[in-house]
Amino acid sequence: MLDSRRPVNGPVPAVPAAVPAAVPTAVPTAVPTAVPAAVPAGGRASPGRLARLAGLCGPAFVVSVAYVDPGNFATNMAGGAQYGTMLLWVIALANVLAMFVQALSAKLGIATGRNLPELCRDHLPRRVSLPLWVQAELVAAATDLAEFIGGAIALNLLFGVPLLPAAAVTAVVSSLLLMLAPRGRRRFEATVAAMLAVVLAGFAYQVLLSGSLAGVAGGFVPRLAGPDSLLLATGIIGATVMPHVVYLHSALTQHQGGPGGPGEEVHGDVRREAVRASRMDIAVALGTAGLVNMAMLTVAAAAFGGGDPGSLQAIHAGLGQVLGPGAAVAFALALLASGLASSSVGTYAGQVIMAGFLRRRVPLLARRLVTILPAMAVLAAGVDPTRALVLSQVALSFGIPFALVPLVTFTSSRKLMGDLVNRRLTTVAGVAVAAVISALNGFLLVEVFTG
Repeated sequence: MLDSRRPVNGPVPAVPAAVPAAVPTAVPTAVPTAVPAAVPAGGRASPGRLARLAGLCGPAFVVSVAYVDPGNFATNMAGGAQYGTMLLWVIALANVLAMFVQALSAKLGIATGRNLPELCRDHLPRRVSLPLWVQAELVAAATDLAEFIGGAIALNLLFGVPLLPAAAVTAVVSSLLLMLAPRGRRRFEATVAAMLAVVLAGFAYQVLLSGSLAGVAGGFVPRLAGPDSLLLATGIIGATVMPHVVYLHSALTQHQGGPGGPGEEVHGDVRREAVRASRMDIAVALGTAGLVNMAMLTVAAAAFGGGDPGSLQAIHAGLGQVLGPGAAVAFALALLASGLASSSVGTYAGQVIMAGFLRRRVPLLARRLVTILPAMAVLAAGVDPTRALVLSQVALSFGIPFALVPLVTFTSSRKLMGDLVNRRLTTVAGVAVAAVISALNGFLLVEVFTG
């Protein structure tokens, strides 16, 4: 619930930016050029207006890499190997749920000019916001664990680099990606989008080699094959929505509504146009991520049909044996691009979380050193990397309700959202999605810890 002790009417007071200077900021260098003009009298969008709408796109591509991170590689390929294309409908459903959640997060930033961590700090009691910050930091750490391990496995597969130094290389390279343009939102978004394109190209190549498009239509017919397939389907859906990018997306869009708060009607058209642009952005970016996830499953179905390889290394070796060395290289390159991009986005999200909840900034290098320690400790201890990936997804599952419940609550508040407040049907759908995803993740946690 919103804290009744804090006012929510009118513009929200300005606070320091949520993203430190060392991290590429989500604020365009010239905000007015990204603000769409009013619709012409005839109702048709002019080329200039379309260009301005396109200028608002990009945040969803940063977010989308979380949906094709190394954890997705393991889950989707296990599903394809064990059940063929039967679970394609589960991936499609999970992708629709992810689009819905990210659309709410983007709208929250546009409507309020604030991000989700800032709103939690300002409108929830301190006894609630501080525990939310702690769990959000743990989620960010679990995210980095998965991404570093995924990148390390890829470097090991491609170049034979031992896992421990490979994780350090992944950390350094992903930090450089973040620092390419410390004040250039566009360059960072373009870099991440290019990484996503590498992942897409890698699996498109494998699809062509495997001929795995045959018979995929049947995979979109909802059905299961016993308790084990139910568990795997639950894992695909329950681990799809990543809490750290729910926090991040609101930060990436919070300056797109122009200055002021929801009470300033002069900016109403600007905000509505920004919301429309964000929906287009989400449809393209997360649609691409959904295609990548489906490609993972269909390739595994064609290459392994009937048996789970058990690890990312075994999947790489199996692809090389069944489809040829080109497929194995494409898989490893896609895994490397996924690990580098998603670890950069994970660190970015961690900065937003800390700055939003605590109004504290930590230098990028210092934060990177802290977040890599768990991954280095896991690898140094000789823990199976694929098993560590699975456990990191369990930790991420734990954080889902703590992001979704405040998100639905805030977007349902007219005092915060103004004319962009959720419609009643949207709120009902948001509550249902939060409840379903939280229940699925709870089921996963029980299964993991009880066997």
